[in-house]
Amino acid sequence: MTTGAEPATSVSHGDGTVTVAGAWTYHWGARKRPHLHPVASPGGHVLTRDAPEDHPWHHGLWFTIKFVDGDNFWEEVPPYGVLRHQGAPTVEALDGGAVVVRGELRWTRPDRETVALVEQRTLTHVPLGPDAYAIDLDTSLVPPAACHLDRTPFTTWGGYGGLALRGAGDWVDTRLLLDDGSTHDRVLGEASTWCDLTGTPPGDGSGRVGLAVLDHPVNRRHPVPFYASTRAATYGEDGWSNFLNAAFLWHEGIDLDPGEELRVRHRVIVHDGEWDRDRLAAAWAVWAEGGR
Repeated sequence: MTTGAEPATSVSHGDGTVTVAGAWTYHWGARKRPHLHPVASPGGHVLTRDAPEDHPWHHGLWFTIKFVDGDNFWEEVPPYGVLRHQGAPTVEALDGGAVVVRGELRWTRPDRETVALVEQRTLTHVPLGPDAYAIDLDTSLVPPAACHLDRTPFTTWGGYGGLALRGAGDWVDTRLLLDDGSTHDRVLGEASTWCDLTGTPPGDGSGRVGLAVLDHPVNRRHPVPFYASTRAATYGEDGWSNFLNAAFLWHEGIDLDPGEELRVRHRVIVHDGEWDRDRLAAAWAVWAEGGR
């Protein structure tokens, strides 16, 4: 997949999919959970992996929560809940090359009848120059009845929920970078305004390519605890796990009253080259202050 020959505003539609700028495809019609895959760098390297054998419920780049009142919306092992769009999302091209995808979703419990949450989801593609673009997630969750959002408390694993990435297994020699400038192979609930995963791109062997998840100041648990790993035994003994999650429920769950809105905003920057702390901090500041 390459992006260089296509205008930034190009949009193509498939059976239950929207592809934007030749860079990422949103599977809005997925029966279990909408997700983005493939997500490619500006140079054309596919950075996501869908349904790997070790965790088949990992779908590229996705957003969901582990438990809603104990019902599982993460692992696709019966009984589990599903997220489904209510018809095709709208797609709008804006000035400056941005493309906005909007839609309403129903989070339906394992009985396939009861609606646990109604979600208004917006995904915005934002060009950031020749070596980067952003995918902005701005979503709101509203429960028809009081509910409790939760996660499995972390022991040797757990804590996850929210926006998550499962990166390509042949995206190698990756490292995690936090906003204090520290680098890691694994991050276990460290709070940060952003977390960047960068490594040697798939099918290449030279250069570097990365993906950063940014946390917005409007989010309730800002700065968000991140849960991430480049390699970990829970993802198999071989290969690169490349898992990155803005785990806003890491420390505790959230109670929502009937009709109470939970808004969550993140920016995902997909970039060629290895971005340092200063460049990522500057990109976060521009976005957090309302710019692009």
